[in-house]
Amino acid sequence: MDENIKIAISCDHAGKKLSDYIIKKLNKKFLFINLNPPSDESVDYPDYAHEVCDNINKGNVEYGILICGSGIGMSMAANRHKNIRAARVHDRNAVTMTRKHNNANVLCLGERMIDKNEAVKLVELFLETKFEGGRHQKRIDKIEID
Repeated sequence: MDENIKIAISCDHAGKKLSDYIIKKLNKKFLFINLNPPSDESVDYPDYAHEVCDNINKGNVEYGILICGSGIGMSMAANRHKNIRAARVHDRNAVTMTRKHNNANVLCLGERMIDKNEAVKLVELFLETKFEGGRHQKRIDKIEID
């Protein structure tokens, strides 16, 4: 992993503890741009998903991590953006496949669905797994609809 790659991370109120934990555990290994809300008071998850995706599309960061209660809402909001391939994952196989075959650039996690230490391992795996390209690229090209 190139230490110069920036990762935007954000969450809503239901994902704040996990997001803060991931940053704490991995901030020496990866460069996070923390876009988390300032407190755990209720916020609207799409606002935070949009900010992460905007940062990717502007070229400010290469990857995004989004966390809410289930990970589902964040993935739905993120996937509304052009050039975003957000994957809500729950295990290592899903992380590996979404990077190798789908070139996902946003990882979505559910704080209520996964152990915090397993989540840290999934983030590491996501950021360290490379896209295979080749036959998979033509499929990625078919995702975007103008």
